[in-house]
Amino acid sequence: MSETDGPGNVLFVVTDTVRKSHLSVYGYDRPTTPNLEDFADDARVFEHAVAPAPWTLPVHASLFTGLYPTQHGATQENPYLEGATTLAESLDAAGYATACYSSNAWITPYTNLTDGFDDQDNFFQVMPGEFLSGPLSKAWKTMNDNDALRKLADKLVELGNTAHEYFAEGGGGDSKTPEIVERVQDFVADAEADGDEWFTFVNLMDAHLPYHPPDEFAAEFAPGVDSTEVCQNSKEYNSGARDIDDGEWEAIEGLYDAEIAHIDHHLGRLFDWLKETGRWEDTLVVVCADHGELHGEHGLYGHEFCIYDPLVNVPLMVKHPELDAERDDETTVELQDLYHTVLDHAGVSAATGGEPFDAARSLLRADYREFAGVDAPTGAESRSAAHDAGELDGYGFVDYHRPIVELNQLESKAEAAGIELDTDSRFYSRMRAARRTDGKYIRNERIPDEAYRIDTDPEELEDVVDADDDVVAATEDALVSFESEMDGEWDDVTDEDVLDDMGEEAKDRLSDLGYIE
Repeated sequence: MSETDGPGNVLFVVTDTVRKSHLSVYGYDRPTTPNLEDFADDARVFEHAVAPAPWTLPVHASLFTGLYPTQHGATQENPYLEGATTLAESLDAAGYATACYSSNAWITPYTNLTDGFDDQDNFFQVMPGEFLSGPLSKAWKTMNDNDALRKLADKLVELGNTAHEYFAEGGGGDSKTPEIVERVQDFVADAEADGDEWFTFVNLMDAHLPYHPPDEFAAEFAPGVDSTEVCQNSKEYNSGARDIDDGEWEAIEGLYDAEIAHIDHHLGRLFDWLKETGRWEDTLVVVCADHGELHGEHGLYGHEFCIYDPLVNVPLMVKHPELDAERDDETTVELQDLYHTVLDHAGVSAATGGEPFDAARSLLRADYREFAGVDAPTGAESRSAAHDAGELDGYGFVDYHRPIVELNQLESKAEAAGIELDTDSRFYSRMRAARRTDGKYIRNERIPDEAYRIDTDPEELEDVVDADDDVVAATEDALVSFESEMDGEWDDVTDEDVLDDMGEEAKDRLSDLGYIE
C-alpha cells in the first residue's frame, strides 16, 4: 500500500487548545515556540489545516477514525466513540506497540478513545489511568448502570471534579507534560527492546484553561501576573456574568503564551532525545492542535459556541522524508487526513471495521486531495460523490453539533448572575462550515449564516454573506454538497429533541459528568 519505505515509527503530538496565531513558528511576535521553529527546518508547515470541530472529543475521534463528526458520532449529543475501529487498533493488529499519554479528560477508556492502545495514562491526580482501565473500569461502568449505586458514582464524580479544580488552582491541574515526555521515552525504549515498531500519541494540555504556567515561563511571558486573580472561567464571561478589560486580557494572553512556551520546551527535550538516540530520521512526527482558543474576539472566551478561524484553522507540522521541509500556504488539509497519512507511512491497512486507507487523503502522496484522480476505496465513508467528482479538493469542513455539553455550565453562571440567555443565539446553535484558502461559509442553526473572505479579512470581521461574491457562492455550494452527504440541513432542535434521540447510556454518562440533570 505505502509508497514509503515503511513500516516506521510514529510520534503524534496534539498540543491541546493551542492557537496558531500565538506560535512564533507561525509569525507570532513573542518567542513562544523556538523549538518548533527548529522543527520547521525538518518539517512541512501547513497554513490551512482545518479541524473538523472546535473541541477535543470529536476532533480526536476524527483523528483516530478518519471520519467526520456526524459519521463517527462522538459529538455533543453522544459524548463517546462507539462501534468504530481506531487507528491504534489497526496499528496494534499489525504488530505495532501503541501508547497514548494525555491529561485530557476526554481521552480515556471512559470515552473509548483509547481503544487499541497497549499502554495509556491520563495522569489524573484523582482518577489515574489505572483506575479508568481494566477491572476497575468495568466496576465503574457497573456502578453507573446500576440505579442503586448511581448516587455513589455521582458523588465520586463530583468529588473528582472538585479535587481537580483545587489542584488546578494551585498550578498543577494540567501541567503533566514533563511526565508525559518521560513516559514516551520509556515506552519507546521498551518497544524497541521487544523488537516492535511503535506508535505514540500524546495530548499536551498546558494551554487549556485554567492557565497556571510554571514560574520560569510566567516570569518571561506574564511578569507580575497572579494567575489566581484573572478570569479563568470562560462561562462567566460568555454568559455575561463577568467582564474583562483590556489589561486583564493582556494578562490572560501572557499566561496562555507561557503555557505554550512550556509545551515547546518539553517538545524540544523529546525531539533532542530522538535525535541523540538515532531515532529521528525513521520517525514520522506530527505536531498539531485539536482546536484553538478565543480571548474576547467575537465577544467570546474559550473554544465553544462558534467555529471562527482562531478555533478551527489550526497549526499543523509534519516531518517525513517524503515531505519537503517548506511552508505550504496553498493546500487545505483536513485533520482527519492524518489518519490516512499514518497508515500510509506504516504500510498498514485498516483493521476490520476501520475506514479504509484512501491515497487521496495521505499527505505522503503526490496526488493528495486530487479525489477525482484516485479511486475511492471500497467502503470509504469519508468520500462523497462530490469528492469523487473533484468538486471538494480544496475544501475543509467543520461539523459542530449542538453544544449541549457546555450549556449546563453556561446557564448556571447566567442564572446565578440573574441573566436570561436568548435561546435563539449561538449558545444554542449547531454550526457547520466549508473553508478554503480564500473564503469560508458558516451555516448556523439559530442565528443568520455568515461568510468571510479570509484572504482579505483573516480576522473574520466583515460578514459578506449577502455579497455578490464568487468565492462565497462556491464555498456555500461546497457546504451544501457536504451537508447532503451527512444528514442534510437541520430542523429546529430543542433540548428535548436532543435528549429524546440520545441513548440511555449517553444520558447517564452526561449526567455523571454534570452536563444534564
